[in-house]
Amino acid sequence: MGHPPSPGDPRKNPIFNEAELEEIAPRSRDSRFHLLDGVRSKFRCSGTIAKSLLLKLIPILYWLPRYPVKEWLLGDIVSGLSVGIIQLPQGLAYALLAGVPPVFGLYSSFYPVVVYTIFGTSRHISPGTFAVISVMVGSVTESLAPSDNFLIPGNESMTDTVARDAARVQVASALTLLVGIFQILLGLVQFGFVVTYLSEPLVRGYTSAAAVHVTLSQLKSILGVEISQRSYPLSLIYTFIGLCSKLPQTNIASLLTGVIAIIVMFTVKFLNEKYNSKIRMPIPIELITLIVATGISYGVNLKRVYGVDIVGNIPTGLKAPIIPSTDLFASVVGNAFAIAVVVYAFTISLVKMFAVKHGYNVDSNQELIALGLSNSFGSFFQCFTIGTAMSRSLVQESTGGNSQVAGAVSSLVILIIILKAGELFESLPKAILASVVVVNLKGIYKQFKDIPALWRSNKMDLAVWLVTFLATILLNLDLGLAVSVAFSLVAVIFRTQWPRYSILGQVSGTDIYRDVTQYQQALEIPGVKIFRSSCTLYFANAELYANAVKKQCGIDVDKLIEMKKKEAKKKKQLQEKAEREAKKGLKEQKNAEDANEKAHELEYIYPHSPGVREPEQAVINEVVEETAFNAAGSDQCPFHSLILDLSTVSFVDTVSIKILKNIFRDFQEIDVAVYLVGCHGM
Repeated sequence: MGHPPSPGDPRKNPIFNEAELEEIAPRSRDSRFHLLDGVRSKFRCSGTIAKSLLLKLIPILYWLPRYPVKEWLLGDIVSGLSVGIIQLPQGLAYALLAGVPPVFGLYSSFYPVVVYTIFGTSRHISPGTFAVISVMVGSVTESLAPSDNFLIPGNESMTDTVARDAARVQVASALTLLVGIFQILLGLVQFGFVVTYLSEPLVRGYTSAAAVHVTLSQLKSILGVEISQRSYPLSLIYTFIGLCSKLPQTNIASLLTGVIAIIVMFTVKFLNEKYNSKIRMPIPIELITLIVATGISYGVNLKRVYGVDIVGNIPTGLKAPIIPSTDLFASVVGNAFAIAVVVYAFTISLVKMFAVKHGYNVDSNQELIALGLSNSFGSFFQCFTIGTAMSRSLVQESTGGNSQVAGAVSSLVILIIILKAGELFESLPKAILASVVVVNLKGIYKQFKDIPALWRSNKMDLAVWLVTFLATILLNLDLGLAVSVAFSLVAVIFRTQWPRYSILGQVSGTDIYRDVTQYQQALEIPGVKIFRSSCTLYFANAELYANAVKKQCGIDVDKLIEMKKKEAKKKKQLQEKAEREAKKGLKEQKNAEDANEKAHELEYIYPHSPGVREPEQAVINEVVEETAFNAAGSDQCPFHSLILDLSTVSFVDTVSIKILKNIFRDFQEIDVAVYLVGCHGM
């Protein structure tokens, strides 16, 4: 009996046609083996590619089997506990920013973090709730589900908070799902570069304005008053006016609670930063404040005695998934795209910062997909959009976090709170949560120091920062971002249309060339001009480039060309005149010869008659003198070669090519050779 066919035998594989095999290779033993090896190699290659794609899409399958337990586990546990303790008060507080009940902040701190642990590539960021993103979500929820729409009939001074909160949760989950879809699609089409249009001055100006929005939105909880907030142009101004009008109704107990909490948390955070090198784990002042404030509120009964607004019911246990309402997509699509881009911008900046610092690689597009999956999955559990908070990420890194295991540990801490301890915080005053939000904005408010720094270094970046800040303050977060991006792009075009042009000189004894107006050691090469532009050459600045070349060379090229044309025209006229005079001279010479001949005849007849003079060379001498145009006295080009340094030119369009041809033509007309250097290959 023969050997059974192997599983990889192509003749027993249904995907191969017998006739095709016979056509490809004869039924010989050698050809069968060669064909079999080729098929095995093909399947082996396909399996390798599939495995590589799987490991790229699900990074945990790559790093978890290689996880160094002894070296990293303890640090990840300590870091995860630290972040989880911080994430608890932030999750509760940022839920108020998003306009939803606090428990949904806990959900948003759990489900998306677990998903990111599986699909994310950064080992040090702390995904979860973030103030700027939460206030962007809150502007949408409060706009589509304002309190005015839920007034109780017959008692319009009261609001049906249960119905309002349910509607806002529905809006937030639909928005989050659409944000996740946008992020996944952008990641799959390798569209991560879109964030490059958000420059650092733009992002910092935007977050500074968002911090003002956040602070103003939390003042109502600290003051203990109710105001209606919506998202539209100048809404921040109207909110401020509304708060001022409500100042006489301030709840003193709520105000004192918030102010004391802010002072205590600021003080302890300052000590944490000052003695950061001496303590392994920072003092969890937010959690301590929450516990103490909850105990005092419960013991004194701040709600009943002083009318202080508290968190209220926090249900324990996990909720069943719910499909978000897709009917709301049309109403939130613009906000969803803006939030998707902003979330990615914040996250990728932190991801790259930690990756460079700790020397490992990250995949920008995979980060986009990981964020999209986190938000999409979380939306089914009524989470609102998550991002990455710098404060938590810095704590995760400084307390020994080495991998995504720290994020998993922090999510376990939140899970325990959701399952067992959530109801303990039902008496927590909302003023305390507002204080937590305000205190955690300290790092963002430090960005106002950018203004004097940018004034000294780059005024165009300062203009981008200020326009972004003012547009976001006046037009709200969504329109402000659109205006900011548009202005930033206009600024880029403005810069390329008015770049810095310079003539380069050689530093003596070196191959270094620098701007002769900035470096005294750089000297021009006699007879040679080297021209450089600080930016690329394209249709918008091509004409300006050509004008700058002529201006920087220190000569009036057009005047020289005009003089050269006049010289050529006069030379041609002189040549024509010479030809006419020559013809006239020949005619006179012939007449003279005839006269002389006749004179000789007469002289023969009359020997004493006077003769006729030979024609003089005066006409020829005049032509020679006039043809020798006074070149030495005219304006001559002081150099013989022009070098265009194109090292800064990344691409050349058809308009630029025409301009370069014109430059060649103009300078060659005044006998100047033009050379291109630093050209990039296609």
